[in-house]
Amino acid sequence: MAKSPRRVGRRELLTGLAGVPLLGWPGHEERLLGAELESADGPDVDATTRPSKKFQWARMKDLKKKVPQGTIGDLKLSRMILGGNLMGGWAHARDLIYVSKLVKAYHHREKIFETFRLAEACGINTALVNPVLCETIGDYWKNGGGKIQFISDCGGGNNLLEMIQKSIDQGACACYIQGGVADTLVAKGEFDLIADSLELIRKNGLPGGIGGHKLATIQACVEKGFEPDFWMKTLHHSNYWSAKHPEQNDNIWCEQPEATVAYMEDLPQPWIAFKVLGAGAIHPDVGFKYAFERGADFICVGMYDFQIVEDANIVCGVLDGELNRKRQWRG
Repeated sequence: MAKSPRRVGRRELLTGLAGVPLLGWPGHEERLLGAELESADGPDVDATTRPSKKFQWARMKDLKKKVPQGTIGDLKLSRMILGGNLMGGWAHARDLIYVSKLVKAYHHREKIFETFRLAEACGINTALVNPVLCETIGDYWKNGGGKIQFISDCGGGNNLLEMIQKSIDQGACACYIQGGVADTLVAKGEFDLIADSLELIRKNGLPGGIGGHKLATIQACVEKGFEPDFWMKTLHHSNYWSAKHPEQNDNIWCEQPEATVAYMEDLPQPWIAFKVLGAGAIHPDVGFKYAFERGADFICVGMYDFQIVEDANIVCGVLDGELNRKRQWRG
């Protein structure tokens, strides 16, 4: 009589995984755990460990084509830019207070490197990050085997000009005034600081942009005569559940989508749209097409590593398909 496979308890299995190093895509832990789960039909992993449904995601072999590029000045950028919020721990998880810590723990150094390498393999040549990640990207360039370029939002700290200079010194390919910062500066009427920021960026030979969560921020900057090299403006529809709640609780980022589309249509500068998925509330099939049809020249999308190939395929399908787009491509 054949001997039954030995039952591996949850605690024993996790103990065995604890010291396993991360060794690229897919990780060694994934292969080890996958082998345990797919071995025999017998109960080799107990019910508290074994998932009811195996997690599947698109891998490099599933990539249909690389993400195409556009330009801002002389800078070549992939039409889809990798957002850095998840890596920095800004999850925008509504009232789930633990999620930001969770995603920051997930994005340890090697996971960030894996994510960058996968993005580059899919044709995504640019990340958009907060200065807190500048040194990590420098480490990636030196030790991670890649060359992804980055746009800095220059946020954080108490001195915007210092954060701009830090970003430039760390190798940013472009800088912009982060949306929340620009919203605040405009509300306070501090337009001189916006002007000084653009001057500093351009003096160092980089494209300079202005961001905004609020349409009024972009409108005020245009009225003041600012002509940045690009705009960063939120864009998403409001037909998702948490957007129906009137209170602002980290649940909506483009409060006037149609007015935004109408206003941005006539601006001559390239437009990088962000929050196009409503921080995970909108499916990429819908959010990507919505943004490009309504005038965005580039989209910035926060992605986990396991989402990148699928999102690259979706964005290529959208761009290769028929787009009902009125705004001329800029960039």
